[in-house]
Amino acid sequence: MNKTLGIVLVVIGGILISALIFGAGIFLGHSNFFANNNTTNSFRGQTVNNPSYSMMDEYNMMGGYNTTGSFENNNTTNVPPLTVDQAKQAVEGYLNNLNKSDLELKEIMIFSNNAYARIVEKSTGIGAMELLVDPISLSVYPEYGPNMMWNQKYGQMGGYRMMGGSGMMGGYYNNTTATSSQMTVTSDQALQIAQQYLDKQFPGYKTATDADPFYGYYTIDIMKENQPAGMLSVNGYSGQVFLHTWHGTFIEMWE
Repeated sequence: MNKTLGIVLVVIGGILISALIFGAGIFLGHSNFFANNNTTNSFRGQTVNNPSYSMMDEYNMMGGYNTTGSFENNNTTNVPPLTVDQAKQAVEGYLNNLNKSDLELKEIMIFSNNAYARIVEKSTGIGAMELLVDPISLSVYPEYGPNMMWNQKYGQMGGYRMMGGSGMMGGYYNNTTATSSQMTVTSDQALQIAQQYLDKQFPGYKTATDADPFYGYYTIDIMKENQPAGMLSVNGYSGQVFLHTWHGTFIEMWE
């Protein structure tokens, strides 16, 4: 009897220990998930959702996926926005540090959360990279999302080394084998895909008339009453739509 009771107690004890280990694993798994899906904004000292981890839902006609989220009223700073001249000066300093004579600043867009800069190749007119300028520190850094993930010549896919702001190690170097002509989605198709996405997710908003080509994707302005209101990108191969959720309210632009 005592021997049988001892065996039963050992079995029960083993079950209890296994349950405790399993529960601890679930807790740690959840902790790691939330830690990996949030990043600390080094310029503001705030923890914010990483936009590259946006939830996605299947929708577009090219068989890809569209990011969900919102660009409307997405203001996260309470500081005065940058001026165009401040943003231009910061971006031009960043480009000078890259020491690439074929790159030039084509467009500045001022938003409440940051300034956006479109950089193109002088020799081709094709978009090379998209940059953001922090309104507090004036640091310049590569834009999140498609600029890093889909850019086949200047992004991670094309040999992007390490994200760094102006004056820091890292930056872009180009993959000379990439060409924009390889994209299977045309600019007209990208605009059509983008408009279908807006009609479903943000009725009343329209795309701009042009889709700015980069190496592997297009970036398109979102318009409201003939004024820019936000931005999105369309993959040049899959047609996947990626909504830019980090800009905030549009203020002004320079071309």
